[in-house]
Amino acid sequence: MNYTYILKCCDDTLYTGWTTDLKKRVEMHNAKKGAKYTKSRTPVSLVYYEEYESKQEAMKREWAIKHLKREDKLRLVEQMNPDKLK
Repeated sequence: MNYTYILKCCDDTLYTGWTTDLKKRVEMHNAKKGAKYTKSRTPVSLVYYEEYESKQEAMKREWAIKHLKREDKLRLVEQMNPDKLK
């Protein structure tokens, strides 16, 4: 499975990415081994994700979310309960 996800960083900013292993990727971000953007903004928390069959679909959705306004990203986040992953 492929995932597009949104993280909330400790400075209240949002980061969007994609991965094939959601739990491991969030752990990597928190270990400062993830994206350059999140290294100085840990801890991060998973606040939203979507599942896709293909890498291409997940990457396309990542691109689309990255181009949304913050308010629109927050609307997506309001629809999801990340505790389902814990």
